[in-house]
Amino acid sequence: MFIFASWITAATATLGSLFFSEIAEFPPCSLCWYQRIFMYPLVFILLVGLFPLDKLVYKYAAPFAFIGLIISIYHNLLQLEIIPETMAPCLEGIPCSGIYIEWLGFITIPFLSFVAFAIIFTLMIILSRKRNYEK
Repeated sequence: MFIFASWITAATATLGSLFFSEIAEFPPCSLCWYQRIFMYPLVFILLVGLFPLDKLVYKYAAPFAFIGLIISIYHNLLQLEIIPETMAPCLEGIPCSGIYIEWLGFITIPFLSFVAFAIIFTLMIILSRKRNYEK
């Protein structure tokens, strides 16, 4: 169940990311690309973990989710202007602080990324603890 829920989250995040860039035509910034680098492989890693059910998949998925989570936290802090724009890797071209959507006044694309990575990472931690408990 944890692996399937993580896979659904990763697949939804990946499809959402592709929708925003390819259909809505929002150009991804550098930090968005870094987050994609860590989200897109999770779709395949978690899918492989489902067939056959591999409870060790957390060893491969958790590092991707953790690094993506850190990048998304940094990106959110940048958009909230807690971190100055000069500390962003997006000094030229598409700004990392740009806000393309703002649903309910706080839900932005980096926030959606943060939620997805947080869900996946949390589920992988639960899976690892559950597996260690069963030993």
